[in-house]
Amino acid sequence: MNINGCYNFEDFRKLAKKKLPSPIFNYIDGGADDEITLRRNTEAFDDCDLVPNILNNVGEPDLSTTIFGKKIDMPIFLSPTAMQRLYHHDGDKASARAAEKFGTFYSMSSMANTTMEEISNVSSGPKLFQLYVHKDKSITDDLIERSKRSGFDAMCLTVDTLVAGNRERDHRTGFTTPPKLTLQSLISFAIHPQWVFNYFTHPKFELANVSKKTDKGTNIAKSVIDYVNEQYDPTMNWKDAEYIVKKWDGPFALKGVMSVEDAKKAIDIGCTAIMISNHGGRQLDGSRSPFDQVKAISDAVGDKLEIILDGGVRRGTHVLKALSAGATACSFGKAFLFSLGAGGQEGVERLLENMHKEIRRNMILMGCKSIKDLDASKIIYRK
Repeated sequence: MNINGCYNFEDFRKLAKKKLPSPIFNYIDGGADDEITLRRNTEAFDDCDLVPNILNNVGEPDLSTTIFGKKIDMPIFLSPTAMQRLYHHDGDKASARAAEKFGTFYSMSSMANTTMEEISNVSSGPKLFQLYVHKDKSITDDLIERSKRSGFDAMCLTVDTLVAGNRERDHRTGFTTPPKLTLQSLISFAIHPQWVFNYFTHPKFELANVSKKTDKGTNIAKSVIDYVNEQYDPTMNWKDAEYIVKKWDGPFALKGVMSVEDAKKAIDIGCTAIMISNHGGRQLDGSRSPFDQVKAISDAVGDKLEIILDGGVRRGTHVLKALSAGATACSFGKAFLFSLGAGGQEGVERLLENMHKEIRRNMILMGCKSIKDLDASKIIYRK
């Protein structure tokens, strides 16, 4: 199989599994504890059915929507994900270029392997920077100021990672950043020589946006879990979030909101958007899925801020269901990381092309001329 033979999430996943060493693949693929929430994130969409209308003279449907003050060509974008160079040596650069080509947002993680300045040089498309609050407040302030100077259009603050979730697959594989060869992982790395060659023949692996502020996770091999637990501020609270919103002074989302109560608080501190997310099932196992929560949150605050459903999206029909339930747009992480691992920029472009085709085709089948036609009348929840 090659990229041209990838038609859905599972195709990209299988190809990525062939190309990536086991610790790297499982870092994308896994979740917390028993991975119940990981599975539920996608299964939740099956509890809801689409209700099409016929003979609506749809023509060419308008898939565009506006988030963070920017019009995007389809209602889905790339979630912020860490360390993309693990999956392909072009990493964030490949993702940013692909997103720009398809007229949608690229998102950068605080834990990226490429600097925000480098990304600004390779992409003029819409860009979101995702912030983690470190114990060292100067790191947080530095990331905000540099995001402004680098021309990022929006910022989100991830609020569900005060400590790292129990990702048992990472424990079993001995996953660290930078990767290191161990007896446990040696065979897997050895049978993926192209990945090893690319890793050692490209610039040094580092957490590029924080490397000048801390050497943790940069000059020594350290697990992601250890980095989160050592560097992120577990005392972060609503006052801290409000400080960041004001310091950024632009389109801003809280990422990790799962309750109506917290969505209302996000409005109170000045957020323009929320990302309903459980971190891809990688933090609190047993949590509700984003789709389980989107209707209640939208009913409560949907007229006051933008709502982005983040998590579990695999198909264009999932996007249509989310928007019908009240979301403004969707974002996804695992899907595009598998496509990145499977084929770099070409892989991400193939994924976005597939999603665009699915959304367009299903909009026509639904009898919807534009995203605005997707509302509560277009879905029925099973009992």
